[in-house]
Amino acid sequence: MCGIVGYIQTNKSLNSWKLVFEGLEYLEYRGYDSAGIAQIVNNRVEVTKAVGKLANLKRKIAKTPFSLSNAAIGHTRWATHGKPSIVNAHPHISSNGQVALVHNGIIENASRIHKTVLGGKKLQGGTDTEIVTEALAHILIKEKDLSKAMFKLVNILEGSWAFVAMDINDSSKIVCARHNSPLVIGLGENYNFVASDVIAFVNHTKNAVEIKQDQLAVITCEKVSVFDKHNQEINFTSQKYEILWDINQAQKGGYSSFMEKEIREQPSAVRNTIYGRRTNEGIIELDKLSFDKSYFAQINKITVIACGTAAHSGYVARFAIEHWCRIPVEVEYAHEFRYRDPIVDSKTLVVAISQSGETMDTLMAVRYAKEQGAKTLAIVNTLGSALDRQCDAVLYTYAGREIAVASTKAFLAQITACYLLGLYLAEIRGNLFIDEITTKLQELKTLPDKIAKILTHYEEICQFAKLQKRQKSVLFLGRHIGYPIALEGALKLKEIAYIHSEGFAAGELKHGPIAIIEPGQLVFVIVPPQNDRAGVHAKVISNIEEIASRGARVVAIAEQGDQTLPKGITKTFFRPKTPILFSAILDIIPLQIFACSLAGALNLDIDMPRNLAKSVTVE
Repeated sequence: MCGIVGYIQTNKSLNSWKLVFEGLEYLEYRGYDSAGIAQIVNNRVEVTKAVGKLANLKRKIAKTPFSLSNAAIGHTRWATHGKPSIVNAHPHISSNGQVALVHNGIIENASRIHKTVLGGKKLQGGTDTEIVTEALAHILIKEKDLSKAMFKLVNILEGSWAFVAMDINDSSKIVCARHNSPLVIGLGENYNFVASDVIAFVNHTKNAVEIKQDQLAVITCEKVSVFDKHNQEINFTSQKYEILWDINQAQKGGYSSFMEKEIREQPSAVRNTIYGRRTNEGIIELDKLSFDKSYFAQINKITVIACGTAAHSGYVARFAIEHWCRIPVEVEYAHEFRYRDPIVDSKTLVVAISQSGETMDTLMAVRYAKEQGAKTLAIVNTLGSALDRQCDAVLYTYAGREIAVASTKAFLAQITACYLLGLYLAEIRGNLFIDEITTKLQELKTLPDKIAKILTHYEEICQFAKLQKRQKSVLFLGRHIGYPIALEGALKLKEIAYIHSEGFAAGELKHGPIAIIEPGQLVFVIVPPQNDRAGVHAKVISNIEEIASRGARVVAIAEQGDQTLPKGITKTFFRPKTPILFSAILDIIPLQIFACSLAGALNLDIDMPRNLAKSVTVE
């Protein structure tokens, strides 16, 4: 989950470290326990590291400025092995002073490498990265060439890694390698970048090269060479692509946080995900399909795999897809999926949902599913990501770049894409008539304007949230499609406000959770539309009366014009009239705004909550 940036240029009279630092600023959302930069100057290394956020590193550099150099590497760390400290911060410099290395991932056999390669030598901190840095330096003594040494190293490692390294005796190149952790090269004229994410260098070049699984790359200021897992140089033309967005998408645009900006961008995120999905003949299309679509008529089960917020979008999808397609849908947490011997075969469609497309648990689950003969379909926001490449079919969510760690617009885009997938399958399988699909698509197209209408109440929700600063616990209740929204609302509050929160299926209330209801307890209740076919509206109204009678302060998310709401409700936020299957996409918005505003009122870091990172690229 850490952020990596490397830069090499022809001109030694420029500040390479400044471009690396700029890239780290854009990547800080990936890791902020510590940060550091190293560069080579006249066959010696200059390195500065700091614990905490990048601002701490900036202050240290200001006190002891770097020299001019043609090559530098940097890192923002999210701790996995070893506590945040200067010793454990990257870049690591080998004890013989020859190798500087940054690493994203986890080396699972680090202890064995420490014994077999290093003979158990005493180390400063003993993290997996320190061990591989020492091992690389040890191998380099014999191999004499950093790329050859890196190839030898990765062939004895187990786990996941994205390595970027420099040899102090040779500032003409940067060497990198990846396995189960992303790396991408930015191509310039007389300069090149390497980073965890293109956002680190998109301000300087739109031309990128994806480093694929188990590849190694040697980067100089004028040339990039890519090698396969057998250390044979390859033609990487097919791995080149153009970045189609610009850096302005990664700016706050005048809002107090990226999260607020991204909440307000949700009408566009949903609209862009819907746009252009039908051909002139009225047929819905996927973005990528590597097999005959007749396969979809043969499947007997759909398994959705995802983590966190993405999993909640899968739970919403289950209601819509089962209703429209009459096919069973299971939703599995990706990190549990392959460890329980799931029943998956050639008639199972596995749908993997991820914003980044680099979530390690999801990638491993997809790999397992493919081994069992299943076809895989990705719902992903990042073109060219590992999940995009690994799956047999793809449906992109065109939400745009999402920077805040707590996902908002990507979540709505994922739900939208799931609706599109459900209608696509219903069309192919003949579960719905074309006019029925057209009607549902037209209803789907009304959602961006309805989202915008809810956003006009942003300040009202914000003011209510500011009054809740002393709340120690908040509960969320929902039935039917409102249940996953209750889960997501609770997750948002946990993530950024650090307040205990739980989402419950409202029907479970009398089976235990009602015991914790006491006077003053704040409870959000998702109230379904009055004319819902599932028949749960009346039951949710009963739930409200049950908890209000025990002194709870109830906040209802309900349909505009609902006259059946009990008088004991503390506050109501209304959604425009919408069919129940589409209501989830509206109900989450007040909960997102509430969490964002409450965290702001508590003076917390909304965009980078403690202990979390945007993309979970380790298991």
